[in-house]
Amino acid sequence: MKTGFVNIFGRPNAGKSTLLNALMGEKLAIVSKKVQTTRHRIKGILTEKDYQLIISDTPGIIEPKYKLHEKMMQAVKNALEDADVALLIVDVNENLEECNTIFEALKLKVPAVVVINKIDKASPDKIKEVVSFFETKSYSKKVITISALSGINKKKFLKPILELLPEAEPFFAGDDISDLPTKFFVSELIREKIYELFEEEIPYHTAVMINEFKEKTSLIKISANIIVQRETQKGILLGEKGSMIKKLGTAARIGIEKFLERKVFLELFVKVKPKWRENELQLKEYGY
Repeated sequence: MKTGFVNIFGRPNAGKSTLLNALMGEKLAIVSKKVQTTRHRIKGILTEKDYQLIISDTPGIIEPKYKLHEKMMQAVKNALEDADVALLIVDVNENLEECNTIFEALKLKVPAVVVINKIDKASPDKIKEVVSFFETKSYSKKVITISALSGINKKKFLKPILELLPEAEPFFAGDDISDLPTKFFVSELIREKIYELFEEEIPYHTAVMINEFKEKTSLIKISANIIVQRETQKGILLGEKGSMIKKLGTAARIGIEKFLERKVFLELFVKVKPKWRENELQLKEYGY
């Protein structure tokens, strides 16, 4: 049986989370058009009769500005250390030299497959140019072109990756789809709706913490705190007469019910914690 860690690296918004979700056939990683949506390293476990892949989506590679960013880049570093195969994902319309600089800086010790994404947004000549560019790179064992959003042919996509993996016993039980707890995915689904509903700045200043997760006979009761840095942000999240928090709660509940396949009662509270992105203790408390 082929078993190993397949870790996805790339710049913010190259399509890492969309690719993980497409391969898993499950929504594990939240997706938004805004960059740096992914803050944690999210592992999906894909088990078939002849292979088990532990696929990691990692935060987009950036220069850290806050302690939170440093934690995000630590997740990237950890993923580098246990990878058996690296998937280097590139938006076909990105600056190729900049991507190459980032990939070279990773100093990979394992074989890499370069995945050129969003080919539905480029001409055949442009795709050819990008493929040629990466085929010559020393870290690149293979170049694949995809559009993760429009769906991928999983069998065809995984073939070159499986060829690079070792034969080994599986690490996880067959029905596990992730090594992360359900509460983590619930908090991420709430965070995703914040990215969808609020303007540029707000999502980057928020963290979500689950206080209560109780499975009752007819439904699951969930209570969560949304942490912000300033009173003004709290006001924006609540909205006039609580209109925005209501909208957020409804959208998040629908997403969580779909994920858990159970009815959910969701309560959201907004708490102000100045400078939480710089506070080591608070970052730990919020799971970073």
